[in-house]
Amino acid sequence: MTAIRILVGTVYGGALLTAREIKKALETEGHQVTVLEQPRLEDITNNDEPLLVCTSTTGQGEIPPNLLPFYANLRDQLPQQPGRPFGIIVLGDSSYGDTYCGAGDLMEEALYETAARKVGDTLRIDAMEVLDPEAEAVPWARDWVTTL
Repeated sequence: MTAIRILVGTVYGGALLTAREIKKALETEGHQVTVLEQPRLEDITNNDEPLLVCTSTTGQGEIPPNLLPFYANLRDQLPQQPGRPFGIIVLGDSSYGDTYCGAGDLMEEALYETAARKVGDTLRIDAMEVLDPEAEAVPWARDWVTTL
């Protein structure tokens, strides 16, 4: 089966809980999943495993503090990841308007700049409509992994 790395960006723990539920679900199907709560650039430069970004959005569409150092290093160093598959799950609040799920957009753009290849559509989970983000994220992740 597939080995996957989940890069987590979280403030209050919702994205981390979602990532852990995805890990449990995918591991029961035989996949190897690593959840990176404090991701570092080295977590992606020493392997070629597919990446799944699972992040919340803070403030005005910003990257959560635990993911920010990774994001900044990714943008500064641009380690080339040609063809490396990635997916995005982003938790946000649509009442923020234009910045809704902005952290997912920022991560997507940064990964594109490394020549990584996006697989599937971004899953945007709206806190105004969904109380249990893992209920939407787990089925999406199961589908996503089959398209790798």
